[in-house]
Amino acid sequence: MPTAFLTDSRFAAHTLPGHPEYAGRLTAVQGRLEADDLLDMLARVDPVPATDEDILAVHEADHLARLARIGQQSHTVMIGPDTYATPQSYDLARLAAGGVLRVVDAVMQGNADNGAAAIRPPGHHATPHKAMGFCLMNNVAVAARYVQRTYGIGRVAIMDFDVHHGNGTQDIFVADPSVLYVSTHQSPLYPGTGLIHEMGEGIGDGYTVNVPLPPGTGDQGYALAFERVVLPAIQRFEPEFLLISAGFDAHWADPFANIRLSLAGLDRLVRLLIDMAADVCQDRIVFVLEGGYNLDVLSHGWAAVMRALLGQPSPDDPLGRSPGTERSAEELIERIRQLHKLT
Repeated sequence: MPTAFLTDSRFAAHTLPGHPEYAGRLTAVQGRLEADDLLDMLARVDPVPATDEDILAVHEADHLARLARIGQQSHTVMIGPDTYATPQSYDLARLAAGGVLRVVDAVMQGNADNGAAAIRPPGHHATPHKAMGFCLMNNVAVAARYVQRTYGIGRVAIMDFDVHHGNGTQDIFVADPSVLYVSTHQSPLYPGTGLIHEMGEGIGDGYTVNVPLPPGTGDQGYALAFERVVLPAIQRFEPEFLLISAGFDAHWADPFANIRLSLAGLDRLVRLLIDMAADVCQDRIVFVLEGGYNLDVLSHGWAAVMRALLGQPSPDDPLGRSPGTERSAEELIERIRQLHKLT
């Protein structure tokens, strides 16, 4: 079966000149997929807006109403210091979240082996009650609740390899043992959350796994984190569906972080996750676009994900390894292993 893929030109209306999260990100992705002759290999899925029921499963009604009011304005509104909404953004945020659900449908209904959604605005910083960090609605969280409610899935794992911690996703599921949240991210860095002792609350204790990597961590450190923490945690949880918050800003050339991951290193991690899905959840895996602000990195990285989902060989890395020295994270990773009893 094919790989389900969703994107939409309408997302371009959510843009602000000079802002790093702008329409050019998806234009770059689309152009790379066309240049690499990948689009014809994918099963295209058309988005449908998420319903109130879908969104309110993870967001508070006041949050949804606030975004709706902003959508009635005739001008772009800043929500805090870094997040904006155009008059079209409310509808497009619903379309982005709903688009992920259509990809989930394609996988769960047997029309695709796996899937990916190149959408914006991104989502993993959006908390139950507020928009922040370029994010309006939490697309991956909406999808996790949807697959549980619609298909009777009991356990969903979310793996987030964006360089920024997905504080919104963590907040939504912090007390929920049916959703495992695993995040690799740079620390210290925005939003300042995701420390190793943030492990969940109440009956959700132990179902949040944070791997806050120091600046300078590169391919070797990420591979070790996946080998010793990420993959063992997911395997122990035995999810029935795997959602990936796929950010490409952990690359050494991204302007907003100081991690030294390469495209080749990222490709290795993506393929490990796809192999994990084959082992534990019948290949049910969906990648959802989050961050990534160097357009070459973003476009080549997303194309590499598509190749991996399609079962194609790994591509050459056009940007190569980091020009700097990588920093060891072995001691930190071992502490996390001990904390979560993954030994």
